[in-house]
Amino acid sequence: MEPDEAFRAEVRAWLEDNLTGEFANARGLGGPGREHEAFGLRLAWERHMAAAGWTCVGWPERHGGRGASVERQVAFHEEYALADAPARVNHIGENLLGPTLIAYGTREQRSRFLPEIAAVRELWCQGYSEPDAGSDLAGVRTRARLDGGRWRIDGQKVWTSLALEADWCFALCRTEPGSARSRGLSFLLVPMRQDGVEVRPITQITGTSEFNEVFFDGAVTDAANIVGAPGDGWRIATATLGFERGVATLGQQVGFRREFEGVVRLARRTGAVDDPLLRDRLVRAWIGLQVLRLNAVRTMAGVAAGAPGPESSISKISWATWHQELGELAMDVLGAAGTVAEGPPYELGEWQRLFLFSRADTIYAGSNEIQRQIIAERVLGLPREPRG
Repeated sequence: MEPDEAFRAEVRAWLEDNLTGEFANARGLGGPGREHEAFGLRLAWERHMAAAGWTCVGWPERHGGRGASVERQVAFHEEYALADAPARVNHIGENLLGPTLIAYGTREQRSRFLPEIAAVRELWCQGYSEPDAGSDLAGVRTRARLDGGRWRIDGQKVWTSLALEADWCFALCRTEPGSARSRGLSFLLVPMRQDGVEVRPITQITGTSEFNEVFFDGAVTDAANIVGAPGDGWRIATATLGFERGVATLGQQVGFRREFEGVVRLARRTGAVDDPLLRDRLVRAWIGLQVLRLNAVRTMAGVAAGAPGPESSISKISWATWHQELGELAMDVLGAAGTVAEGPPYELGEWQRLFLFSRADTIYAGSNEIQRQIIAERVLGLPREPRG
C-alpha cells in the first residue's frame, strides 16, 4: 500500500472506531449557521481527537502536529467528511492563529499558546471586523496603548464568530496615535475572560447567534502578547487571512460536501432530480465542489512554501459563491414547500437555514468585491482603484 493510502486508511479506521458511543450522536452536527448544535459534545469530541494526536495534523511535529504533507492533510479532511464527523470547534485556533504563530510568533508565544490549541484546552476568536471596518480592514479604530507592562484596549469588534465560547481573541488594533489605514496597526493576543471585555450575541436571520459584538473597555493583555513588532499588524493580519483561505477551507468543505449530498438526496426524494434544469445544476454543483478542493490544495501548496500570498483570495470567492448557489439550489429543489415551516415550533428547516445563512457568505471573511480587488491589484497587477 502506498504511504499516503496507508495514512488515509489509518484516518478512516480511527474515525470508524471512535465515532461511536456518545460521539455517534455528534455525526453531522455543526457548521456555518449551525454552530449552536451540541457545542459541548463537539468540544469533547475534539479533545478526544487531540488526546489521540489527530488535531493540527499539518503543523510541524516540533510544534505538536503530525507534520503531514499537503497530500495527507487532504486525505485527513476528505476522510473526516466521509465519516460525517462533526464540524470542528477549534477551527480558528488550529487553522488561523496556530499557523500565524508558527510563522511569526516568538519562541515564548509558541511555547505558551500552541500546546493549548493542539490539546483544545483554549479556544480562540478573531477580532478583525468593526462597525466601520468590515471588508475595509484598514479602517480599524480599536485602540491599544502601552500602560506599564500591559496593552490597554478600547474599541468594538463585530461579527466575531464564537466569541462567547472563546478564551482568547487575536485582535487587530491601532497602536500608533494619528496613524491611518494599514499603518500603525498591531496584532494583539487578548484574554476574553476579564472585566474589560463584553460579548453581545447578534441574532441572525436564521434565529441563531454564532456571531457577536465584542466591546473592549480598558481590557488588558501583557506587553509580550503582540505578534510581530508594533505597527506590523497589517502584515501579520493579512497573512492570517491567507491561512484562512487555505488549509482551513478543506475543513470547511467537510460541511459543504455533507450539505451537497443532502441536497442530492432531497432531489431524489422530491423527484426534482428528474427536472433536466435542476439536474444540470446539481452536476454543476458537484463540479464546483471539486474545484473548491483543487483551489484549497493549490493554496495549501503555497502555504507549505511559506506565508500565503494574495492568490488565496481566489479560494474565498470560489467557496462563498458556490455555497450561496447551493442554498438557492436547495430551495428550488424544495419548491413551494421551502417557503413554509413544517409545523410547531415553526423553526427553520435544514435547507431554509442553509439558504438564509449562505446569503452572508459573499460578505463575511472579506466580501467578494474586496477579494476581486485584491486579485486585480496584487495578482494581476492592474491599476489601483481610486480611493477618495
